[in-house]
Amino acid sequence: MANPSEFDPKDFRNALSMFATGVTIVTTRAEDGAAVGMTANSFNSVSLQPPMVLWSLAKNARSLPVFANAPFWNVHILSNDQDALSNRFARAGEDKFAGLELDECPSNMPLIRGCSARFQCRTAFQYEGGDHIIFVGEVIGYDRTDTPPLLYVTGQYAVAAHKSGLIATAPAETGVRPEAASGPDPYSEDMLGYLLGRAHYQFMARFRPALKRLHISDAEFFLLSLLSVRQPLSAADVASHMAYTGCEFDLPALQAACARDLLVSHGESQDMFSLSPAGTETILHILAAAKAVEADLIGNMGQLQSIALRNLLKTMLTASDPGLPKLWTAPAP
Repeated sequence: MANPSEFDPKDFRNALSMFATGVTIVTTRAEDGAAVGMTANSFNSVSLQPPMVLWSLAKNARSLPVFANAPFWNVHILSNDQDALSNRFARAGEDKFAGLELDECPSNMPLIRGCSARFQCRTAFQYEGGDHIIFVGEVIGYDRTDTPPLLYVTGQYAVAAHKSGLIATAPAETGVRPEAASGPDPYSEDMLGYLLGRAHYQFMARFRPALKRLHISDAEFFLLSLLSVRQPLSAADVASHMAYTGCEFDLPALQAACARDLLVSHGESQDMFSLSPAGTETILHILAAAKAVEADLIGNMGQLQSIALRNLLKTMLTASDPGLPKLWTAPAP
């Protein structure tokens, strides 16, 4: 381990970045009334009685004189969808408050909307802290929401998620053996493939009655879902998008779906396919049932966990993408 005098500044910063923090915007007003704000992740609590918090600002910051002379300032803990706002307040040389709707507060300091929590503070103390000034404030008002906070770790934004206790705490309820996660078995219930597969089938089981009622197979559900995102698609495009599901849909299968009045064919060769009116109505009923299951699931998981799950699944989809055309982007002209 290196002595402090031998620390490499960049490596030391990287070591500090291993500590996950929330992301805040601190705002105040200059003597002329102009709104001033900056992004900071140095926020921390100091005391509950009296209620006090602190944050720090670099001595070379352009806004230091304003904050040093400000009797009041507000700290905003950003919500998970406010990363663009964090970036805006981290940059210099632009009107950071342009287009922002602000709430009123007794101190008349800028109070930004849509945050996970907000603290209105009166300056209590200022301390020297190496190359920073530490500001300690008395909290004179606060509010919070249930919106998950934005996090920052290893130089990137992140979202918070509670760590699941499935493996360790609930073997009787879930059928998961506690030793499975660390045992020698080549297949365990902690494998990513098992967790994804089980979650998929448990989710589908909740709206499978709608599939049965409408006489739609899993493969037909995947097909109708595909065409509900973009249509028409050629037989070749349908086949490429369906292949990774393990369900093969060749031209005869598509023609059979047309015969069932789920699809209609187009083109001179009749090899372009779209949803029929009956097919559109069918997939809307199924998706409504799936959305109801999703809403119930989110209610059980909580917003924080569901947002984290979506982000992790998007990351996994990107990492495992087999190179399929992107359905949600506009087709090339």
